Amino acid sequence: MTDWITSPIEPSLLRGALELESTKYGVLPHRLPAWARAQAPDDQLAMAEAQPSGVRLVFRTRATAIELDALPTRIAYRGAPPPPAGSYDLVLDGQLAGQASVATGNVHTIDISTRSTSTTAGEPGTASFTGLPDDLKDIEIWLPHREITELIALRTNAPIEPATNTGRRVWLHHGSSISHGSNAESPTGTWPAVTARLAEVELINLGFGGSALLDPFTARALRDTPADLISLKLGINVVGGDLMRLRAFGPAVHGFLHTIREGRPTTPLLVVSPIFCPIHEDTPGPGAADFSDGKVRFLALGDPAERASGKLTLNVIRDELSRIVTQRAANDPNLYHLDGRAMYGEADFADLPLPDQLHPDAATHRRMGERFAELAFGTDGPFAQL
Repeated sequence: MTDWITSPIEPSLLRGALELESTKYGVLPHRLPAWARAQAPDDQLAMAEAQPSGVRLVFRTRATAIELDALPTRIAYRGAPPPPAGSYDLVLDGQLAGQASVATGNVHTIDISTRSTSTTAGEPGTASFTGLPDDLKDIEIWLPHREITELIALRTNAPIEPATNTGRRVWLHHGSSISHGSNAESPTGTWPAVTARLAEVELINLGFGGSALLDPFTARALRDTPADLISLKLGINVVGGDLMRLRAFGPAVHGFLHTIREGRPTTPLLVVSPIFCPIHEDTPGPGAADFSDGKVRFLALGDPAERASGKLTLNVIRDELSRIVTQRAANDPNLYHLDGRAMYGEADFADLPLPDQLHPDAATHRRMGERFAELAFGTDGPFAQL
């Protein structure tokens, strides 16, 4: 019989979350603070920011067995295959050492055609890790990046203590579902997580599926979050949502950057334009999901001729982001630009196509993470260690 020690799940144990909410079962990590969430009563954003991409429990212990009780809420789409249980990735001294899942939990079903939703309630479950080495070690448990995860109890068969202070720089990143993790296989397989491991930095991932929309409250959250490095991957959600035209987009980007600079005037700040995505390269949004054959595929419903009236495409956005950064960099020497096609371009699409025409798969996430680590953190990158 195992002699378990239960430790309270407190903010000091978590990295990558901006706030913890007390719930019926335990605590719920959020990647936006409550004041920001209150400014956008949007179901898509509420779902995305509560999915803990990049959030992990971090501690030191001699324990050979660890259990984490949690209540997941998985997102399902009517007409699409049911979602698999998300992965809890255990990283031991920097290396992936185990994976577990919680098969129980809630299922929140969305009908894309009617915008209706329904939730089937489920029970909490336990992610278990056993057979760990009997020595003092640094443990990270990365939470499922696509499941809302209420944390209930952390049990170990030896005491835990605060994690070692590595002195690593903190990298704060904001982007769309591609940064959130889209079709990555596990939380340590998202491209930002891959980059963070290679670059040896502490990640705070504010990638929100469908919700990188230049919202002022997101800019303020970025401004108010302590970080040594900041990157913004902008564009695809603005096109897919068909939310603004060129006249509004430029000033919105300026305002977003200006807000961040109010609190982080000299922090290295990298603006990244969209990766290659054929459906929206020269065709405006809106984008739409198609489940007609039982598989999800995304379509662009706009008319390329509408570019003349200011409708946005990825190529239009890339040109505008390059122009804005060049203009601002004349007075902001710590502002940089990266064309997203350097991370994933037309040749990459031929080699590793986007399975649903919009989101990278697991292999593409790895490639993008490796590329960004070199482009941003390499010797000649804007985030190079001086």
